[in-house]
Amino acid sequence: MISPDPDPARRLLPALALFPLRQVLFPGGQLALKVFEARYLDLAADCLRRRAPFGVVCLTRGDEVRGGRDDVRFAGAGVLARIDTADAEQPGLLHLACTGTGRFRLVGEAVQQADGLWVGDAQALPDDEAVPPDPALRPAVQALAQAIEQLRSQGHEPFALPHRLDEAGWVANRWCELLPVPQAAKQRLMELDDPQLRLRLVHDYLAGQGVLP
Repeated sequence: MISPDPDPARRLLPALALFPLRQVLFPGGQLALKVFEARYLDLAADCLRRRAPFGVVCLTRGDEVRGGRDDVRFAGAGVLARIDTADAEQPGLLHLACTGTGRFRLVGEAVQQADGLWVGDAQALPDDEAVPPDPALRPAVQALAQAIEQLRSQGHEPFALPHRLDEAGWVANRWCELLPVPQAAKQRLMELDDPQLRLRLVHDYLAGQGVLP
């Protein structure tokens, strides 16, 4: 699954602010958030001021809205989110458009501050190697390209540009966002270090569902 960075001192992310959600964010993925709780409004303001990301972790128990220490459990690995735009359409309500960047794993236990915000020391993880999809997995690439064109024809741009259909990790991640599989399965796929293996598992699932020829 996830392997540690060979240079932990260089890649340490101390006291990373965390945003637990009932979804798995993938590197390169788009995330829209409607923020109204004080702890997350403060988080957004701090990240914008410092031009720093926050960490998105998948909830395994509880609710991200006013969840208490005993009510919330989340995965020990997640993805950093960069705030691209912030729109304050009314007082106390902020719309954030974010992009997933790098993966991380938590080091030790996360703690909940007095204001309710979760923070934890984290270890940044290597980005996917930019390797082309294995030739045997080309049907999954072609099916994703067709899905993109179909969605575009309906006036919807499903993924952030540029599209990197020549990278196994990018193709696998975009499929993971689309597939109707449990969040626990998506979390395991996100944590895989090998992008080719991630795409192979996606390819096999698509083939088993009759999506691929």
